[in-house]
Amino acid sequence: MNIMIINGPNLDMLGVYRTDLYGIDDYDELCFQIDQWAEDLGFGTDIRQSNYEGEIIDFIHNAFEDDYEGVIINPAAFGQYSYAIRDALLLLKCPVVEVYIPDITQKEALRGNSVIKDICAKQIYGKGFEGYKEALQFFFDIL
Repeated sequence: MNIMIINGPNLDMLGVYRTDLYGIDDYDELCFQIDQWAEDLGFGTDIRQSNYEGEIIDFIHNAFEDDYEGVIINPAAFGQYSYAIRDALLLLKCPVVEVYIPDITQKEALRGNSVIKDICAKQIYGKGFEGYKEALQFFFDIL
């Protein structure tokens, strides 16, 4: 089974960006951990990151065209307002899990809402990198 993981803006700067919220581990460490967790569950992963909304939409289109069994998306700030990403996610036939590293309800008020949460099978936030592990376990349990 193949799961696409899509990470949004500024996540490539993990380890240096807002370490009080995101921790000190960098993006390469996140990808390494995701690959390890996925391998333990027997999944293949395709991990992608972009700071550009249109490229994230292209990733979602790729997930649709290539028939992935699941998508994990951390849209970062786009999660609060990108109806274009929401519309792209509606194309998918597979379940989608929305993940945020920090607890978005504890950040600035404008960040506590997600425009995609109601179309996702699950939303995970505030669990650090472990949120991705929980998302992978969710796919393991339902697939």
